[in-house]
Amino acid sequence: MKKSLLVFLLISFFSCKMKTPKEQMEFTKGTFGYDLNFLKNLHKDIVVLGDDSIGAQVIILPAYQGRVMTSTAEGLAGQSFGWLNHDLIASGKPTPHFSAYGGEERFWLGPEGGQFSIYFSKGKDFIFDNWFVPKEIDTEPFELLSYDNNKAAFEKTMHLENYSGTIFDLKVNRTISLLTNNQVQEYIGNMPEGITFVGFQSENILTNTGSKTWDKQTGLLSIWILSMLNADDSTTIIIPLKKTDSLQTKKTLTDDYFGKVPSDRLKKNDELLLFKADGNYRSKIGVSPAAALPIAGSYDSKNGVLTIAQFSLPEGVSEYVNSLWKMQDDPFSGDAVNAYNDGPIDGKQMGKFYELESSSPAASLASGQQVTHIHRTMHFKGSKDKLNELALKLFGKNLTDLSLK
Repeated sequence: MKKSLLVFLLISFFSCKMKTPKEQMEFTKGTFGYDLNFLKNLHKDIVVLGDDSIGAQVIILPAYQGRVMTSTAEGLAGQSFGWLNHDLIASGKPTPHFSAYGGEERFWLGPEGGQFSIYFSKGKDFIFDNWFVPKEIDTEPFELLSYDNNKAAFEKTMHLENYSGTIFDLKVNRTISLLTNNQVQEYIGNMPEGITFVGFQSENILTNTGSKTWDKQTGLLSIWILSMLNADDSTTIIIPLKKTDSLQTKKTLTDDYFGKVPSDRLKKNDELLLFKADGNYRSKIGVSPAAALPIAGSYDSKNGVLTIAQFSLPEGVSEYVNSLWKMQDDPFSGDAVNAYNDGPIDGKQMGKFYELESSSPAASLASGQQVTHIHRTMHFKGSKDKLNELALKLFGKNLTDLSLK
């Protein structure tokens, strides 16, 4: 009897060991499972869209303004696409100026610089020591209104003041949805067989809840969406351009946000921008609405990942907030699309990441009016031949011609 009981207990023990849930398994850094377990240990209100059975999954944190932290196309053991600042997140302590937690897609507001900036206080010089991200989009949570396996909805009310002393009372509604296979094919056309993917989009609505109309004389706001992704020597940012526009003037291209981008890091012609995304040199570029198209992307040749961003870009709208760090002659001649590559400054660096960014037009809203901006992110993982078919369809170029060596 005792021997039988011992055998039963041993069998039960090893059966339990074999049936350990995947969520409790150990994963290597860089996988989705690693980031999921890491974030679950620190945030009990974590939201996960999708599940391991379909491979495509997305992690969202209400505590970080309804931010998409990361995603994967291949389940828990698959590559984690968002860049996370693990040390800062683990510390639980925000940092001055900007808490660079990372995250694959976050909500911000523009403009960043100039007389209508909401990142500088009135009368302060436009230098880093005086630059502070408003707490409402940096450290304060967004309220989680609802969620299920495919969608999560958030809301946040804000009271902000710009550099010129204008007060903005507003409400932000943000809904993040996991894209189905049919939706992705609707947005990009038929996918070649043998490709895995994950896609999600955010619908961001900005409402003027105050009693006064927002006008150009006292400043306007815009929706600003930024994606932090893992940088690598093998990664190139791709920004196609309207073929009828020239990039010879600042009207269409800004490439000196943090000093002129060296020519070996930025290749440009009238159809395309290629921008190095290695996380080794701090630089930023911007494209005006006159030259922008509602698509950008990147190609990671080492990991075989083609990333596509699609976003709202209203036809015939030219006024976008200007975020340059100076008093501006034309504060509404800003960019519709931006890209950023991080790098060391004075021996310090936020992290090895790059950003794809899109903005709404400047929002001239009467009381109760709203503006909506949609930003869509899709990662495709597969062989070079298969991804090349997508690149030709979306950019009209082979992947070889979309890579900076």
